[in-house]
Amino acid sequence: MPVLVASDLDRTLIYSSAALSLTMPDARAPRLLCVEVHESRPLSYLTETAAGLLGDLGDAAVFVPTTTRTRKQYLRINLPGPPPTYAICANGGHLLVDGVSDPAWHARVTARLADECASLDEVRDHLFATADPVWVRKHRIAEDLFAYLVVERELLPEEWVKELAVWAENRGWTVSLQGRKLYAVPKPLTKSAAVYEVARRTGAELTLAAGDSLLDADLLLAADRGWRPGHGELADSDWSAPTITALPERGVLAGERILRELLRATRAAPGQGRGTVTCAAPPRESDRSP
Repeated sequence: MPVLVASDLDRTLIYSSAALSLTMPDARAPRLLCVEVHESRPLSYLTETAAGLLGDLGDAAVFVPTTTRTRKQYLRINLPGPPPTYAICANGGHLLVDGVSDPAWHARVTARLADECASLDEVRDHLFATADPVWVRKHRIAEDLFAYLVVERELLPEEWVKELAVWAENRGWTVSLQGRKLYAVPKPLTKSAAVYEVARRTGAELTLAAGDSLLDADLLLAADRGWRPGHGELADSDWSAPTITALPERGVLAGERILRELLRATRAAPGQGRGTVTCAAPPRESDRSP
């Protein structure tokens, strides 16, 4: 009985230097392993302890990296442990199987987006028209599925973000602010739908999940058990649910704690050798696919 572990990556398992939150004395700081290099510079890290835990988790469960990153951005990450058979990119828009996007899944996603929400062109044009160049550093379109801005966070007007969220809500989109990136994502584009598909293909009867942002909420609620760190959008809003464990740790040590919890729950699952974990009711068929 396989256990499926679906986890967000950035600010959940891996961290940029700005997000590490190394608040302890220097001599007590954990040893770090770089897992991503971009333009010849180290970009993302986890602790060496977390690297070992992730390797163990990959051996014990069906580990599925589940990210809003594009495929190109995801593929430059070199995670410890066995290479994942499945990965979810572009917030569920691409389901990678051995590193290659499943064309049938992508076609289902794009068809649903065309039917259920405003077009990417409309949202992109609104962002260009209303975002102030004073605090916008980059405009980006990701995989022809959603848009995001790279902003100067300290200059970003809170009222503009609120107004954008209302505008997007009325058009079937959602807004998420993560660090220096502000995302506008179609509501039907979800990580959870892709995770349900992986569960169907693998026969997993227990799903565990972790994430830190608003775009991870559907993933956490779809899992039988979920964990969130003490930082990020969900922590800032004190978001939780009966099956969610809110951890106190922040920064890279939160990633280590999350991996400990995921590995412990995997090993305690039925058929894994000891203990039991009660599974949530299976999702409705209408929730399973885009």
